[in-house]
Amino acid sequence: MADQAKPISPLKNLLAGGFGGMCLVFVGHPLDTVKVRLQTQPPSLPGQPPMYSGTFDCFRKTLMREGVRGLYKGMAAPIIGVTPMFAVCFFGFGLGKKLQQKHPEDVLSYPQIFAAGMLSGVFTTGIMTPGERVKCLLQIQASSGETKYNGALDCAKKLYRESGIRGIYKGTVLTLMRDVPASGMYFMTYEWLKNTLTPEGKSVSELSVPRILLAGGIAGIFNWAVAIPPDVLKSRFQTAPPGKYPNGFRDVLKELIRNEGITSLYKGFNAVMIRAFPANAACFLGFEVAMKFLNWITPNL
Repeated sequence: MADQAKPISPLKNLLAGGFGGMCLVFVGHPLDTVKVRLQTQPPSLPGQPPMYSGTFDCFRKTLMREGVRGLYKGMAAPIIGVTPMFAVCFFGFGLGKKLQQKHPEDVLSYPQIFAAGMLSGVFTTGIMTPGERVKCLLQIQASSGETKYNGALDCAKKLYRESGIRGIYKGTVLTLMRDVPASGMYFMTYEWLKNTLTPEGKSVSELSVPRILLAGGIAGIFNWAVAIPPDVLKSRFQTAPPGKYPNGFRDVLKELIRNEGITSLYKGFNAVMIRAFPANAACFLGFEVAMKFLNWITPNL
């Protein structure tokens, strides 16, 4: 593994991660909308076709009926939530790495990087869950034809009025189940690919933009390969009427497998994978650019 050029700074990770999160949202939100609509569409009636036959059909129908703005429904929630969420995510990753170092020059093993990534998943859940809850409700509202919420803030207010803080944080356990192992895979894959793609005799910090994009994009794919099943359960649970699943994710899982089979846990797979590469490539490129800028203006921090 290539030597790390500078001591780990969780604070710089926090700031650079926030910028990376903004890049991810702008690039990836349209296909996130498609993913959620595919995951939450109701089963079709006998003899009738499903609402959406697949990723491209959902994308086309959304674009035709609602225009480009339809693909960005609910983006206010992730922009508000994802920017600090990715800041905290990268902060947690940086802190997880720092806690495992006895000396600043220590190079971590890949299992240690995986553990640091899992810690980042724990850190982000508190921010991620409310944003995901609001985003999913706004995304399915547009396809249902009903207008209960007039934007992210209105949705959050009504959820709090109806169910208190529990209503806003509905799906916390499933968010943890999704993000802890997936974040470990995410960061471990990225660090492994960065080291693999670094030419012999060169530093990881000198990696070219195309190689950073490649490493970030593939890391995003590996992340979602782990995250899709709990993400499907989370989307169903967070958009269900109150009281529908009294036993939480276990009831969602039983219903899905009973009614739609095991493959239902991979609904939205194509949309996720198409989105994962460009969105996470943009995220890591944004992170690396911001980190280089921070290292330039604060070399001793």
